[in-house]
Amino acid sequence: MTDSNTLDSLRADLDSLDEELIALLKKRFALVQKAALLKIENGEGAFSKAREQHVLEHVESCARDQGLPATLMRDVMLRILRESYKFAGEDEIIYPKCTKEHSPVVIVGGNGGMGRIFRRYFELSGYEVRAFGSKGWDNAETYLKDARIVIVSVPIDITCEVIKRLSPYLKAQHILCDFTSVKGPVVEAMLKYHKGTVLGLHPMFGPDVKNLVKQVIVSVPARNEEDSAFLIRQFEVWGAKIERCTAEEHDKAMSIIQALRHFSTYSYGHFLYKLNESIGTLYKLSSPIYRLELMMVGRLFAQDPRLYADIIMSSQSNLELIRKYVSALKEDLCTVEHGDIEEFIENFNKTLNYFGDFAHKALSDSGRALAKLQDERE
Repeated sequence: MTDSNTLDSLRADLDSLDEELIALLKKRFALVQKAALLKIENGEGAFSKAREQHVLEHVESCARDQGLPATLMRDVMLRILRESYKFAGEDEIIYPKCTKEHSPVVIVGGNGGMGRIFRRYFELSGYEVRAFGSKGWDNAETYLKDARIVIVSVPIDITCEVIKRLSPYLKAQHILCDFTSVKGPVVEAMLKYHKGTVLGLHPMFGPDVKNLVKQVIVSVPARNEEDSAFLIRQFEVWGAKIERCTAEEHDKAMSIIQALRHFSTYSYGHFLYKLNESIGTLYKLSSPIYRLELMMVGRLFAQDPRLYADIIMSSQSNLELIRKYVSALKEDLCTVEHGDIEEFIENFNKTLNYFGDFAHKALSDSGRALAKLQDERE
């Protein structure tokens, strides 16, 4: 039998080592905070891909030298880095301002979730921010008079209407932007009602993010791109990753990434409601992959239904894509109804060829994610 005294002693040693690890992490976070402030003073962005890669390669190498799994240390360090990036979102950090101009930023809809995020970041970089919503139009001319950046951050279904309403107050010096998830008609409206610089933007995250490090912002430059270059640089300083594309490319991708995906998730959740099965039972009996899927469905229904309705129903092209999806589901159902295993396998392999190397990378990456989820299972 195992000597309980020896086991207790070993457990005490392990507890002591855990305390040392925590103390070392505290020291590391203190250094990270100092480094973050120095980076800001030097005009560097909040995130450096090269630095992160160096850190990961360094710990992997050290782990191998010590006979430990390199993947273990990579996972541990990625989690530590994620916590470290929170320092980039702290209010006491003052970011560099990427322009020498002192003109204010106006955010129409600045009291909404997305508007509040960017208002805070602009203010941390020393910009004066003027935000107003439906009750501030009486002072719109005053707000915009000496401004440089004007951002429309309102629900999709009223964005073009708001841009039109802004048009009498827009001047040549204004950089007109939007934060909506549809670019084609919105960019067209901005070009129609404003003769100056036009920049379409789509932050690919929700208002619950803690900081902008590694968050994607899609950029759709539509007129005088060089005039808005400083604004793109400002986002990068805050840690965001910029993906540039055309309005057509954006909307085609978003139909799949957002409208189709959200419709599929909504329909699946709505079907579960109709089945009226116990969510608790489904969750307890599920594998890690299904628990993750169930969480993603639950996540959607914990948010604003109007937002998802706006995204899904924002265009005729979304409707046509969803129709094609439903039609494809009927074809797949027919394959299952006929018990045609050979056709199923043929379709499976065709789809595998479409995904190519990404399928194998997805298998590996998702395996790590699911392992973390399994660690947290009660």
